[in-house]
Amino acid sequence: MRPVDFARIRTFLVVAETLSFSKAAEELGITSSAASQTIRALEADLRQQLFQRTTRTVVLTEAGALLRDRMRPALAEMEMALTQSRNASGRPAGTVRILSFRSAGEKFILPVLRNLRRDYPEIRLDITLDDELTDPVAGGFDIALRIGEVINQDMIALPLGGELRQIAVASPDYIARHGAPGQPRDLLSHDCVCWRWPGQQHPFPWEFFEDGHWFSISPPAGLVVNDRRAALQLAVEGLGIAFCIEDTVNDLIEAGKIVPLLLEWSKPFPGFFLSYSRQRHMPAATRVVIDAIRPGYP
Repeated sequence: MRPVDFARIRTFLVVAETLSFSKAAEELGITSSAASQTIRALEADLRQQLFQRTTRTVVLTEAGALLRDRMRPALAEMEMALTQSRNASGRPAGTVRILSFRSAGEKFILPVLRNLRRDYPEIRLDITLDDELTDPVAGGFDIALRIGEVINQDMIALPLGGELRQIAVASPDYIARHGAPGQPRDLLSHDCVCWRWPGQQHPFPWEFFEDGHWFSISPPAGLVVNDRRAALQLAVEGLGIAFCIEDTVNDLIEAGKIVPLLLEWSKPFPGFFLSYSRQRHMPAATRVVIDAIRPGYP
């Protein structure tokens, strides 16, 4: 393969994954116009239109989707071969792409970056902090940090940090004006600030535990946001009851800015996991990063 062909295919695959010339250009370290020109040159060479473009959207054509599906594993194999060749020198190198929920990234990834960059400067880390339910394998990620219920069954999942608990919270001002719910079903008559998974249509249900069973409440959502921090801030400001991971609100509870509610119905559940796809030969760089995030993994 000519170097220009390799560059064109790599550019095409990044555009096909992001469906954005600007995002692809940022990932590749080139300009948007350079990415667009590269795709046009590839389309001219193949005599096929690979993308449908408008001012707002970029969509794969049938020919583009076919090329993506055939070239993705081939390019991944080539990149693995290059990485293994670099690793032969004894120093892990290459790019490791990480997808993580925001709260998990802040808790488990950001604290280890200083030492990781110091000890392994040859490893390039590409980190995406996003609460959207993206398929990490389809997105080309090497590692994903998620809660267990959204991890694909064919992934290897290693527990991180122990159990979590979700609790309802409200400001003292809200409770003074509206009272506190005595049981979860009382939420149906309260103002609630609901959170929606990014990319999903309906708010996330609030789950409680009673008599050995989990049950869900879908409270009336006068306010719906797709960011957990925003939901919490609205609760602090007295606009309603929010449902949050307890670890993320302990400081606010201690400061008296919010009050925990319905604790007797709030039960811990398995928390975050570090997951990765099953593979015969894991790149050394990926192994190093996993060990930094979760020391002593098997």
